[in-house]
Amino acid sequence: MAPALNWSDAAIRAGLTHLTMLTFKMRIFLSTFALAGVFSAAYAQVYKGFNYGSVFTNNAPLTQQDFENRFNTAKQLQGTSGFTSARLFTTVQAGTANSPISAIPAAIATRTQLLLGIFLSSTEEAFNNEQAALRFAISQYGQAFADLVIGISVGSEDLYRISPIGIENLSNPGEGPDAVVSRINAVRSLISGTALAGKPVGHVDTWTAYVNASNSAVIEACDFIGMDAYPYFQNTQANSIENGESLFFDAYNATVAVSGGKPVWITETGWPVSGPNQNQAVASLANARTYWEQVGCRVFGQITTFWYTLQDAFPDTPSPSFGVVGTTLSNTPLYDLSCPDSSSSSSSSASSTATSAVVSSGATGIPSAPSQSETAPATSDSPDREASNGSGSTTSPASSPSVTPVIPNTAASVKTVMTYTTITTCPVTYTEGTETKTSMTSSAIIVTSTHGNTLATVTTAPTSGGQAAGSGSGSGSGSGSGSGSAPSTSAGSCPASLDGVFEFPHLIVPVDKNQPDTALNTGFNGIASPTVSSIFNFDIPPSTQGRTCSLVFLFPTRESLQTSNYTLSGSGGLDVTRLVSPATAETTYNNQPAVNVTLSSIPVLRAGNSYTIGSGGCFAGARVAYKVSATGNLDLNYFQDFNPAPIGLYVTVC
Repeated sequence: MAPALNWSDAAIRAGLTHLTMLTFKMRIFLSTFALAGVFSAAYAQVYKGFNYGSVFTNNAPLTQQDFENRFNTAKQLQGTSGFTSARLFTTVQAGTANSPISAIPAAIATRTQLLLGIFLSSTEEAFNNEQAALRFAISQYGQAFADLVIGISVGSEDLYRISPIGIENLSNPGEGPDAVVSRINAVRSLISGTALAGKPVGHVDTWTAYVNASNSAVIEACDFIGMDAYPYFQNTQANSIENGESLFFDAYNATVAVSGGKPVWITETGWPVSGPNQNQAVASLANARTYWEQVGCRVFGQITTFWYTLQDAFPDTPSPSFGVVGTTLSNTPLYDLSCPDSSSSSSSSASSTATSAVVSSGATGIPSAPSQSETAPATSDSPDREASNGSGSTTSPASSPSVTPVIPNTAASVKTVMTYTTITTCPVTYTEGTETKTSMTSSAIIVTSTHGNTLATVTTAPTSGGQAAGSGSGSGSGSGSGSGSAPSTSAGSCPASLDGVFEFPHLIVPVDKNQPDTALNTGFNGIASPTVSSIFNFDIPPSTQGRTCSLVFLFPTRESLQTSNYTLSGSGGLDVTRLVSPATAETTYNNQPAVNVTLSSIPVLRAGNSYTIGSGGCFAGARVAYKVSATGNLDLNYFQDFNPAPIGLYVTVC
């Protein structure tokens, strides 16, 4: 995430620690994209470069010569070539009010393509200064400048910074989707009729921001989507370097899935050469090399990519540090930058005609792994938006049997949640304190809640067709129907805590029976009252196939909360159902999806308790929706948050 004009700030970089808590992973098949031709010149080319801040680590401004030195070093790095582009975070020269950044004349002098950056998350005056600097640059440098601009990014991770995880990580002030859209339009209006007219205008943010439906207006306003993803920081998952490749491509595909067919550029990714461990992720030269080979070499020349970063360790070394060169600016990198397939590392300059799969017709979301024997750059018969006519008949790069892609191919598709036509309801008994009680429930297998120091366990009669957060596309015996086999429901349950792997809801939508036709939009609060229920969408990763998932509701005492809060009045509990399809931002009480399965209820909601609603095989690769409603006259409104103490609805994996 870009700090206020200082991307090298290690403290801000550490703010990405919980970046991907809103994990969204699924396998997809991308339909044919037929994009408008207004930006064909930019989109038909694939660019490769690094990210460049405006100051050194001691906040001293970079001069034109400093930028020229860096741009030339990037072009001459040993083991690779083609790094002829640069992504900037601001258009204002550090230390000035609104003078154009000295990277612009440096780019003209070195013939370096520029993805311009307009910094947003600050004051209105700061945004006005960004616009003034852009106007001055157009006036001062004219066509020589315009010829090098490949696009303009309005903002960087602004949506992330106002998300719960951005707020709790003490990130810089962010901007909401309406403000980002307004400023995208302002910049597009500014360049109209100038030498930059027609240049793509987009936004850069974390992939988790894009998959949040409440930010969809930003995607609609963009000509391209800039995506940031760092598996190193995904510290609530198995994020060792062995999983770095799959985590990255899951993030990229998730972004492509919501992009509406617009090009998705990789604007930030990388692996640190030094710094603290993040769960299983270890910062080291060896791991940085592995990530470069497994991710960088797969996308260079296929997708416009800006690596993080060329140098971030002068004069001081931040922690973590991502630079491919160290304190001394040199064309000798800290680790090997060669690629097994030389074409992916050496042929992807801006003049290449190879295109990102997201802008090609009839291609999957990510290019296939290149053949080990392929040494030449992609030719004009490679998938190309302009050459293919949208028929879907173009070909992808060849893949070698010796390379095992972890990314979807044309056989992959978005899974849908199965529909059960029969629901078995049976009596259950549970212990609360010294009392044994009976209630009616269905489909859940193991339901537990902790009341103080007393464990209350609810057990239903096993039914092989029922699942809480499970996977599969059909049924075996029992109450399911369809085709295929549902995983067994006798696998037990995962702990009712967030100590292990878990999934955060990616969409929370309230529905109000007193406003039956009003879409209340998405948010971060769960509400359960006599009139309002909340629907939670979860995207269950494909990697959970064959594992057990539990749907849990965590409700700590108010005193134990650090970054959340709730209001609770009345008495009663919660009913939980699984719906036949996910909710959207347009979901209302009247058009909400029908109930698929009624899961176990929480008879009495009490603070300080953790409840396991149900368990079963994971719905691997599927988007699943659960509805939470109040019983009695309970009125609950809480801020969903995983920070200690976590509160709300989650899917845990074991």
